[in-house]
Amino acid sequence: MTQLVTRIDEDLAQAIDRLVAEGVVDSRSDAVRKGLHVLVEQARRRRTAEAIVAGYTSIPQGDDDLNWSDEATVRMIADEPW
Repeated sequence: MTQLVTRIDEDLAQAIDRLVAEGVVDSRSDAVRKGLHVLVEQARRRRTAEAIVAGYTSIPQGDDDLNWSDEATVRMIADEPW
């Protein structure tokens, strides 16, 4: 396992220590790992969203692409046993 060493300010260290005391995380290291996982996941999701936007920008949906979903939605609602 790779080890990272970093410095943080005292306020952040105290906030992490509160999370440990509250049982939110097991340790300072656990807090850092979880925080980095969140950061990496956010970046991955942002890149995915940007790729989706780029795709729809380069090839926009037309009426033919949307009509089937509207029709399917109407059928699905009609099938509900309200």
